[in-house]
Amino acid sequence: MSRIQQVFKDLAAQGRKGLIPFVTAGDPDPHHVVELLHALAQAGSDVIELGVPFSDPMADGPVIQRSSERALAHGISTLKILEFVSEFRKSNLNTPIVLMGYANPIERMGTQKFVDAAKSAGVDGVLVVDYPPEESIEFARELREVELDPIFLLAPTSTDDRIEKVAKLASGYVYYVSLTGVTGAGNLNANSVSSKLPLIRQHTSVPVGVGFGIRDAESACRVAESSDAVVIGSALITALENAPADQACTVAKAFLSPIRAALDAKFKA
Repeated sequence: MSRIQQVFKDLAAQGRKGLIPFVTAGDPDPHHVVELLHALAQAGSDVIELGVPFSDPMADGPVIQRSSERALAHGISTLKILEFVSEFRKSNLNTPIVLMGYANPIERMGTQKFVDAAKSAGVDGVLVVDYPPEESIEFARELREVELDPIFLLAPTSTDDRIEKVAKLASGYVYYVSLTGVTGAGNLNANSVSSKLPLIRQHTSVPVGVGFGIRDAESACRVAESSDAVVIGSALITALENAPADQACTVAKAFLSPIRAALDAKFKA
């Protein structure tokens, strides 16, 4: 059982909901990445999505685009990110790390080399935004062979056929994008989420995390009514962007802790 699978098994046994923050590796400051990962874990994160910055992040809105630009300006590379994860693993063996990014950096490195290096560093799952399931069969196999979870996106526009294809490959969790468009766009519609998730669960027993449009404890709790976890990216990165870089850990804890507390107050066996 992977670390991600164990986390969701424990959450289910406790009647709790997962909290999954997203941050871009190297933003706001490459010197504090590992410290920030520890701060996110200390604030109650169940899984951490660590963004691999890319020059053309087509699925991301302006907030995450800016964070990628800042990280790339700091010279952040895939290999450097794996070094961050390896350092984090020296003192945290429990909190899963999911690398989230685009195909180009992985293919430039070579998929098998990337998978082996990710496993060695202590990564637990990989979500490649522009790898649709029909083009990911071999990559998913390579990940599963070393007990890494291939994680896929589903959206309000996903057809039954697409859901079935994802269900055959996904493990760890499925990331349901609650809105059409890019990250940080639009207003969250919790009713739309609650109507779509049962359709997804008809095809897979893998937990479902929901992201896009979750900004605070209230929106997190509304989405958690029907999901297994909530994913928070743009709102957290905005908070980090608006604070001094050396205060990133303090800001991250202050942002996430009330959300963790609210989820635990509402959902606990």
